[in-house]
Amino acid sequence: MAPRIHPTAIVEDGVEIGEGTSVWDSVHVRGPGTVIGRDCIIGEKTYVAYDVHIGDRVKVNAFVYICAGVTIEDGVMVSAGTVFTNDRYPRAVTTDLSRLLPSDPPDDLPRTTVRAGATIGAGAIIGPGLEIGRFAVVGMGAVATRSVGDHHLVIGNPARVAGLVCACGHPWRRELPIEDEKGPCQVCGLELVWQGGRCQVAA
Repeated sequence: MAPRIHPTAIVEDGVEIGEGTSVWDSVHVRGPGTVIGRDCIIGEKTYVAYDVHIGDRVKVNAFVYICAGVTIEDGVMVSAGTVFTNDRYPRAVTTDLSRLLPSDPPDDLPRTTVRAGATIGAGAIIGPGLEIGRFAVVGMGAVATRSVGDHHLVIGNPARVAGLVCACGHPWRRELPIEDEKGPCQVCGLELVWQGGRCQVAA
């Protein structure tokens, strides 16, 4: 099925959009180099910069800002009002205030990756050059200044670890285990393993 593009959406030249994807009203997708996969939803009034890569079956809610250099893998949820950033030392003008600096990203642009299955809560801010792990959850309103491990839940400003979550999204442990641990999710029954400081679904 061909992608569905709302009449008010702006999709620039050089953008690739996969089958079954819906791009809703007043969305702006910049090109070139931006790729949006299959069966995605890009919510209304969202901005997607050039050089952004979005996988398959990704939900991007309304009013999301995705800057250049961001990769979002398959099955990610990006909730309303999320803001990605990519400039560690932002300035509008030169040091003598005489000239507006260009908006083009630098050659050493920090790149951010959101791994498969992760969720970013409403109103979260994601700092530049971070990795959000597989099935991780960044809580609503959180400000992520450091990378987030697989299955980790982070909350607050700055974001701090508040436990581990299952692939289904429900809490698995309310704090990080001190020792290696294995056990099922109390909601869906999926078994998870905490070993060597990492969390993953049991083999």
